[in-house]
Amino acid sequence: MKKIYLSKLIAIIAVIALMASCFAGCSSTAEAAGAQTENSNTTSDNTPPEPPEGGFDGGQPGGGQGGPGGQGGPGSSQGVSEYKAVLTYESDEDLSDTEVISEGTDENAVLVKDGSVTLSNVNVKRTSDDSTGGDNSSFYGVGAAVLATGGTVEISDSTITTDSAGGAGVFAYGDGTVYVSNTEISTSQNTSGGIHVAGGGTLYADNVTAETQGESAAAVRSDRGGGLMVITDGSYTSNGIGSPAIYCTATIAAENAQLTATGSEAVCIEGLNSLYLYDCDLSGAMKDNEQNDCTWNVILYQSMSGDSQVGNSTFQMSGGTLTAANGGMFYTTNTQSTFILDDVTIIPSEDNAFFLKVTGNSNARGWGRSGENGADCLFTAISQEMNGDVIWDSISTLTMYMTDGSTLTGAFVQNEDNAGEGGDGYADLYISADSTWTVTANSTLSNLYCAGNIVDADGNTVTVVGTDGTIYVEGTSNITVTVNSFSANADFSNASTVTAFEDAQVNSGYQQDGMPGDMGDGERPEMPDGQQPDGDGQPPEMPDGQQPGGNPPDGFGGGQGGPGGDGQTPPEKPEN
Repeated sequence: MKKIYLSKLIAIIAVIALMASCFAGCSSTAEAAGAQTENSNTTSDNTPPEPPEGGFDGGQPGGGQGGPGGQGGPGSSQGVSEYKAVLTYESDEDLSDTEVISEGTDENAVLVKDGSVTLSNVNVKRTSDDSTGGDNSSFYGVGAAVLATGGTVEISDSTITTDSAGGAGVFAYGDGTVYVSNTEISTSQNTSGGIHVAGGGTLYADNVTAETQGESAAAVRSDRGGGLMVITDGSYTSNGIGSPAIYCTATIAAENAQLTATGSEAVCIEGLNSLYLYDCDLSGAMKDNEQNDCTWNVILYQSMSGDSQVGNSTFQMSGGTLTAANGGMFYTTNTQSTFILDDVTIIPSEDNAFFLKVTGNSNARGWGRSGENGADCLFTAISQEMNGDVIWDSISTLTMYMTDGSTLTGAFVQNEDNAGEGGDGYADLYISADSTWTVTANSTLSNLYCAGNIVDADGNTVTVVGTDGTIYVEGTSNITVTVNSFSANADFSNASTVTAFEDAQVNSGYQQDGMPGDMGDGERPEMPDGQQPDGDGQPPEMPDGQQPGGNPPDGFGGGQGGPGGDGQTPPEKPEN
């Protein structure tokens, strides 16, 4: 796969366009090229773009990231009437070799509303003891060090640090587009993501190092209204509780990135959103929590907080490594979900509670209605080694494909603990001729289609018996697999295939039809009655009906599919 390499940026002359007039109580300053400049403070024109239609209702108190591993931030709000900023840009400007300092309450250091702005070799510092964070920071970018609500900002060879609640490093909202490269980002407090999109914003990051310390502060973070992120190279580390390496309520594609969570799960994907990882090293270390039914490393779910549109969550990982320090690996509940794994080195935790869990939940966190909040999961393994049990229940549906020499070592376990009175769900398994299931304990499936091998740990053939007593395969092992039906033929026409980085539909993330990747005929099993959370399944509109605009600078690719392209494919990457 080709890599994106950032072109050398042309040396930039420092020209700072500032808006005068002092806002009461604001003490922030900006220093440029060793000389102090004027402040650019709140004006009646610093109003944020309108939120996506229908996108900002029904949030949980405290809002914030709302991730399952932790809590949302304080300071919930109904919206933002205006922004405060040290520097506000509405036309083309260049800023280089300088320092921008922000110390005001809930203000931005740099706010880009329009035009094309470049920041080169800039040190941005955002510090505040009394900022509130919360929803306004998570949804609109209030308090972020650098915020683009319109126009384009290109950041290179810079340093961004924040020590304030809601102090994201770089934030793209609405029609704003951000390109950030060769830059270090560090945030210290809660609801302070490293790179962040919401409200349909667009962000490209190349060779960025981002590290966060607070709760609800994913290094790669998104929130209501979604958007687009394309990440190449770099390192992203989250250290707080409830702070995954990636919190995804957008469409995010990452290649050759180091993605680490030291106090949380590796990934959360909520609702109608997608994450595509290529040759990335991803790891998580979620702590056990009595509010959770289990502990996981990657979760696809619907929280009902209003942070994301109801719909299918997609997790695709091709190559790279995936490591869990605690609990199980993959968990999906209260949503439709698609998993695609292709030759990933997977390292489970020591207890390895499960490889995949597709079930309802106890509703301790408000995720759907108890007994009706199962998952509808399509899982495709391609040349994939898997270890651990697959857990399912009767209010969920699971269709699992093993192709191209994939192996699974574990059992299929039906667990009705969170299934209420039960339902008509199922777990179907398809095994290709060159794939093998090594069964570690008696197992229960609905329908088994096996053109390959089913053995125990000693290589003995496993018995396959029907629920009606029919013996489909008489094995030599003492392990039995119980099924409703069995076939020695397996049809893989509905299995997913990997979407290449160049072809991924990294637009706004709201692709109801034609999901990225070959989804076969596009038909999915019906969910049991009452299981799917309310919602019309239609994507919210982007602000003012617009798609992210602008053309990427040199080094970020171009061509079709990026901003200014067809909105369906990412920018082409330059030749090495």
